Amino acid sequence: MQNQAAELKAGDTATAALRADRIAAAWRMELNCDSWLLAAAAAQGNLMKIDIERFGLKDVAVDPDTVFTFAEGLAGFPDCRQFKVFHEEGKATVFWLQSLDDADLSFPIVPPQSLDLEYQIELSDADCALLGLENADDASVALIVYRNAAEGGKIAANTRSPIILNTSNRRGMQKVLQDVHPTLLYRAR
Repeated sequence: MQNQAAELKAGDTATAALRADRIAAAWRMELNCDSWLLAAAAAQGNLMKIDIERFGLKDVAVDPDTVFTFAEGLAGFPDCRQFKVFHEEGKATVFWLQSLDDADLSFPIVPPQSLDLEYQIELSDADCALLGLENADDASVALIVYRNAAEGGKIAANTRSPIILNTSNRRGMQKVLQDVHPTLLYRAR
């Protein structure tokens, strides 16, 4: 036990990796990304099958009860309204928001906590109605990450347009913020 503690104190990177794994595990459960849901749906015979060509995957089983509906689509993709969140095991906190309307469209997303950011987002009554959100605990926030060509290909997160997911009823939206002030909680180096 002392060796484990010493290893964790030796570098913030190890601590951050362990923390990221805990965030990923919690998010997988919250967003219903676990394979047991697919097994349960397979037993009931109500799986959808999709091809995800970007990753070379054919006939990926999707439980319709785990699909998020975005009534207004996403910025630039208003006709893409059905999305599934996938997680590749061993990839820490990177998840994929895969369109079921366009197999070529997917976005890498992360919980803000994995970037040591904390958000306080104010949702309007219209936003809450769109999400069918009655309890703030049912809301989960995700950030789309991308390679920033202007910064030499560094990975960046779109903090101005977070994804809001209602994990209770599987509705989602992209909230465009005018004034963003995420709080940096801790930055491991």
